[in-house]
Amino acid sequence: MAEKQSQWWKESVVYQIYPRSFQDSNGDGIGDLNGIRSRLDYLARLGIDVIWLSPVYKSPNDDNGYDISDYQAIMDDFGTMDDFDALLSEAHAKNIKIVMDLVVNHTSDEHPWFIESRSSKNNPKRDFYIWRDAKPDGTPPTNWGSCFSGSAWEFDEKTNQYYLHFFSKKQPDLNWDNPKVRDAVFDMMSWWCDKGIDGFRMDVISMISKPDIYQDSPTHGGLYGDSSITCNGPRVHEYLREMRQRVLSKYNLMTVGETAGVNLEEAKKYANANGTELNMVFQFEHVDLDSGAGGKWSKNPMSLIALKSNLSKWQNGLDGVAWNSLFFCNHDQPRVVSRLGDNSPVSAKAIATMLHMMQGTPYIYQGEELGMTNCPFGAIENYRDIETLNAYRELTESKQREPEELLSCIAYKSRDNARTPMQWDNSPNAGFTSGTPWIMTNPNYKTINAAAQINNPDSVFSYYQKLIALRHESDWKNIIIYGHYDLLSPDDPDIFAYTRELDGRKLLIICNFTAKSRRYTIPEEIKWQNYKSVISNINNNTLARELNLNPWEADVWELI
Repeated sequence: MAEKQSQWWKESVVYQIYPRSFQDSNGDGIGDLNGIRSRLDYLARLGIDVIWLSPVYKSPNDDNGYDISDYQAIMDDFGTMDDFDALLSEAHAKNIKIVMDLVVNHTSDEHPWFIESRSSKNNPKRDFYIWRDAKPDGTPPTNWGSCFSGSAWEFDEKTNQYYLHFFSKKQPDLNWDNPKVRDAVFDMMSWWCDKGIDGFRMDVISMISKPDIYQDSPTHGGLYGDSSITCNGPRVHEYLREMRQRVLSKYNLMTVGETAGVNLEEAKKYANANGTELNMVFQFEHVDLDSGAGGKWSKNPMSLIALKSNLSKWQNGLDGVAWNSLFFCNHDQPRVVSRLGDNSPVSAKAIATMLHMMQGTPYIYQGEELGMTNCPFGAIENYRDIETLNAYRELTESKQREPEELLSCIAYKSRDNARTPMQWDNSPNAGFTSGTPWIMTNPNYKTINAAAQINNPDSVFSYYQKLIALRHESDWKNIIIYGHYDLLSPDDPDIFAYTRELDGRKLLIICNFTAKSRRYTIPEEIKWQNYKSVISNINNNTLARELNLNPWEADVWELI
């Protein structure tokens, strides 16, 4: 049993690495573990505390590693277990922790468990997965749709039944109702913890408990039933409490659940302050605000008023009872500087200021600290993401969307925008590889790259360094991490302003989220006799009741 379950994760800044796109060490065009090792000094210089490592387990790569065929082996593309051990050791030597991506809602169809499961109805592992007979008319057991397009059911001719897969057909869902599945998962988790890792990010963990009754769900005008039917199922909290008791409580870990479909009340159960389940969750309401009639595949601008309302709901709702994850970017989201900003460095800094001054644990996705942008992929043939390619095929073949119009939405929203190679310098392929990269490099790497920024005090990188340092070393550390949040001017369409307060001290944060100058009057209830500038993305140190804000200006002051 760990001597003390400290809450070190509350005071940490996490950096997500997508290994395939971070750094290639052997010239095969694919990032790897030794490549990550070679860049640890860069991460230490940035100041982060934790690496969240997207999956590096053995995988046939149908969904870039989220389809796992062996949980206790390393994917050949990424290296060996010795390489992983060296990375873990060197990271720890630099006071950087490593959190693994735990993918246990599903496995690969090439995992030995599934190979056995599909071999016969009588196999001992048959019940490791979810098998059902067809409806009387021969159609799938329910109308549920996969998150990657098509039916969530795949017919298996050998045993004349369907198996459930809420993602790719090569990602069959595990049957968590089977205690032997839970035993196997918990044993695997303990094996990694004993190796010395520092926690888990849990992929779609809100989906592990399936509904008690398998029946059709509403289609909402689409081709298939709503897959959210499986989110926050009847025994999900029971299973996570069991996980906590049998594994997590024995180590001093950071745990964060990817909880699709979660609401505020459910989040309080997953990430409650009593620590019975997880430390925190990823909720997705704020990054779904720009969905439109076409669902994800739209080009709707994100309303700042709606964004302020949503983030404020989570800041206030979890204060004192649970803990927030602060993020805009990850491997599943397009680049926020192209989505909420205007691709400029100053807008990247404004977005970062707004997020990093909130209560919660900040997550930085690789390249976000450089202001990396969406990529002009052009033709559909340049994309690699299974979700993107499946959606394009299904929606154009069914005549639901016109190819040109859909492609423009894909350019805006595809997950591949986050997966282009990390932009290290202005050499060929951005210094990512000496070979041919597995996915195209964003052509703006010649101007947006780490080498150009790490010694430039006005760069996006240097600004992120300052934001991280404020959480670690500054006189304002406790207010930034633990202070209470209060939104100002909720109906202003351009300005995101709020306060943080703790133990009689108050910070004022004001961000202009437009590419135009704005005059802003600080509400009368906000009082000060003196002030200190904490950080500003345009070096404005002067506070007044009437402010003339530059485009994308972001300022933080302590009110005294």
